[in-house]
Amino acid sequence: MNRKQKIKQLQRFQAQADAIREDLGISAPGTVLYSSPLCALEDEVVLVEADGFGGATTCVVEGNYPVDYISKIEKHFSSEEKAICNAEDLTEGNASCDTP
Repeated sequence: MNRKQKIKQLQRFQAQADAIREDLGISAPGTVLYSSPLCALEDEVVLVEADGFGGATTCVVEGNYPVDYISKIEKHFSSEEKAICNAEDLTEGNASCDTP
């Protein structure tokens, strides 16, 4: 199989994966599901990024995401919803990423 055929095959696989994700109601890998400043006076942002398999990671980053930033805290959750709830709690000051 040559390069062109492999790329076409990869495109078919990607289309199939996208269709499965749509059926399951989950986001593609790397999709930012939530973004909010952590505090009004600081340069920190709370993000939730999908893993493509139904889970997601909540992060607190400082800097110019996604180009030039430092990840200060990261926690992976088994569902996108749990990660978003954790991020909302962080921005409201109700929880930390260490809270189960």
